[in-house]
Amino acid sequence: MTINEEMFYGLLLALASFLFSMMLTPVYTHFAYKYHFWKKQKKTTVDGKALPVMTKLHAHKFKRTFPTMAGLIGVIAVTIVTWIFNLDRGQTWLPLVGFLGGSFVGVIDDAINIFGSGRGAAGLRGPVKFFLITMVGLALGWFFAVKLGWTSILIPFIGNVEVGVAAMILIFAFSVVATSNAVNITDGLDGLSGGLAMLAYGAFGVIALFQGNFLLFGFCMTVVGWLLSYIWFNVPPARFMMGDTGSFALGAGLGVVAMMTNSFLLLPVIGLVFVVETGSSLIQLASKKFLKRKIFISAPLHHHLEAKGWGEAKIVMRFWIIAGVCALLGVFLAAVGGTI
Repeated sequence: MTINEEMFYGLLLALASFLFSMMLTPVYTHFAYKYHFWKKQKKTTVDGKALPVMTKLHAHKFKRTFPTMAGLIGVIAVTIVTWIFNLDRGQTWLPLVGFLGGSFVGVIDDAINIFGSGRGAAGLRGPVKFFLITMVGLALGWFFAVKLGWTSILIPFIGNVEVGVAAMILIFAFSVVATSNAVNITDGLDGLSGGLAMLAYGAFGVIALFQGNFLLFGFCMTVVGWLLSYIWFNVPPARFMMGDTGSFALGAGLGVVAMMTNSFLLLPVIGLVFVVETGSSLIQLASKKFLKRKIFISAPLHHHLEAKGWGEAKIVMRFWIIAGVCALLGVFLAAVGGTI
């Protein structure tokens, strides 16, 4: 098949995922409202401190019923479309399992948040989530390095550098863990993480396409198809939110795709907004711990901008624009740096 035919097939997968997700959405919303999948507002930080700024900023959202765990729609749609039309041991098995592995961790966290009570209702403790997603990353990294035989990493403009099996497993796990947590941290405003992830998957999809990894391109387009459906319902005022089920699935899958395209070092470029969002949270935590003061009014950065008076739509749209530029830059660097 020619590249045009493969591109057409990938776009058909995106359309199938979009339509399937649109059909699943009424089913999800029926059960979400019937069984009260309400998102409980987070009122404390990871170190147990109060969050008065964020609580005040988002008080209006929690005055209405606000379902979470809508990432289940994407997990089902992406899994079924990939399983039936695009499953391949060499290209799509690993990103699909990564997607499912991340969603498994997220489902547990969301279920505790929805149905739990008392102090435990906030969801899984941070160290537990970190441990679980790390186990997912290590297991997938082992398959990547041992079964698929990837033991080198591409440095743009230099070439492939042999790192060995052990180092590759650790790099792979880091890619999955870092990206999962970054997408999860960024998922704080209506439409924000969905749009950013769609642009990132689109960029890596283009890289995969021009590498000749047509099935991997199809997987990226399948995820994009779901995200188009999700954003339709998630733009302000959101009808629901993806929850950790969706954000961890998207992050883990994206980390795997970056490794499968040998573009690990382009991940911070294409996902720059995710990096900045995560970095702002880490800086805030470090400053509070060691300097006993806050750098930002509230972290991550999108909450700081909210507190400064920026509207949600303004933040989301501008972050989307920045992410679009970063996606284009990432594809350009892939082309001139030897990735494509």
